[in-house]
Amino acid sequence: MPPTHAIHSHRTYLDGHFQPATVFIKNGRIHSIKKGKPGHIGCPLEEVGNAVLMPGLTDPHVHINEPGRTDWEGFDTATKAAAAGGITTLVDMPLNSSPVTTSPQNFQKKLAAAEGKLHVNCGFWGGIVPSNAGEMEALLASGVLGIKAFLTHSGIDEFPNVTAADLRKGMSAIAKSGLPLLVHCELENAAASVVTADLRSYQSYLRSRPKAWENAAIELMVSLCREFGCRTHIVHLSSAEALPVIIKAKKEGLPLTVETCAHYLYFDAENIPDADTRYKCAPPIREKENNEQLWEALRNGTIDFLATDHSPAPPEMKQLESGDLRKAWGGISSLQFLLPIIWTAARQRGFELKNIVAWLVEKPAQFIGQGHRKGKIAVGYDADLVVWQPEEIFEIKTENIFHRHKITPYLGQQLFGKTIQTYIGGAKVFEDGGIAAGTRGKVILHK
Repeated sequence: MPPTHAIHSHRTYLDGHFQPATVFIKNGRIHSIKKGKPGHIGCPLEEVGNAVLMPGLTDPHVHINEPGRTDWEGFDTATKAAAAGGITTLVDMPLNSSPVTTSPQNFQKKLAAAEGKLHVNCGFWGGIVPSNAGEMEALLASGVLGIKAFLTHSGIDEFPNVTAADLRKGMSAIAKSGLPLLVHCELENAAASVVTADLRSYQSYLRSRPKAWENAAIELMVSLCREFGCRTHIVHLSSAEALPVIIKAKKEGLPLTVETCAHYLYFDAENIPDADTRYKCAPPIREKENNEQLWEALRNGTIDFLATDHSPAPPEMKQLESGDLRKAWGGISSLQFLLPIIWTAARQRGFELKNIVAWLVEKPAQFIGQGHRKGKIAVGYDADLVVWQPEEIFEIKTENIFHRHKITPYLGQQLFGKTIQTYIGGAKVFEDGGIAAGTRGKVILHK
């Protein structure tokens, strides 16, 4: 049977290069590829001209908060926002929902909550907490893509942090599964700087979560990674002081991977106004000198890929009126704008479009175990695609945001890179600012 439809772009990302090509689609997958001009093709053709056609993004770090806290976000709004930003696959974190994803039974509740609401593909992380540390095998066998741990308070009492002793109970099973252990690395027992009483001061908040917390936690996880041979992933790296430890671990051949997030690369502490709780996250956004070192670590491969850590909350929890950075929920909303945020900041530093593909498409797809079918335009791969215009500038406006809440420090930012179309399994789910009716996303389970 011939393909059902095709997409042609003068800038299709194929074999490591942007070139004219037509991608033919059938049954949700890439059926064939023809380089150059399309000519007569015998099926409906979508011509996107000079807009870039590339594989859809994978965001492996998203807090969707459903079931139980859908007033924070939810599968419907989160996956609409993802589609609007060219993200075709995301992975949901196990906390912030109620119940938390720390047992096979709770995971089934999560799957039930997602049913019929996914506009993009969605996988799920499970969680390790003190009460389930010795029961990892059942959770790992349930279909989660890996396990998430916190070394400091998560902000959710139902998801308490683990100690090194707790991790030792669970890491053998995680290592045996071959799935990754993702870790929020902050250890509060490391010495903190003196904090002033000004709860609205960003610099005070920054000092309250020092680099020493991150550094100590990462050293602990490298040691445990070495001890158990367990795939270990450092989420949302913000302290550049930890980079030498990471570099040494990687040279040693340890199965260690690292991500950082858009806000650590786009914003700098020196330019964050006091009392603007939209910028609050943990670990905090640090100084420009520190963040430029993160960019260099991304350039040389020490940092493997990028994610959003999209972590929204209702307006009252963000303490927008009081400006109290201690009480405000720590989390930044950016799911819809990952691609233009990174591209805008990267192009200023001389990076190319192929770097964006590596950081946001190929490597995260491989990390979540989907590199055999996602993250590449190749025959047999899923036709999860994004069409976007890297040269087009647009402004983030409230009326264009698909997140449940429009609270984001990116509001009003002028960014390069407008998403034109997004495809899931060859079906167009986003075009010209609108989401298609129905849901096309699929659940991704580890088998």
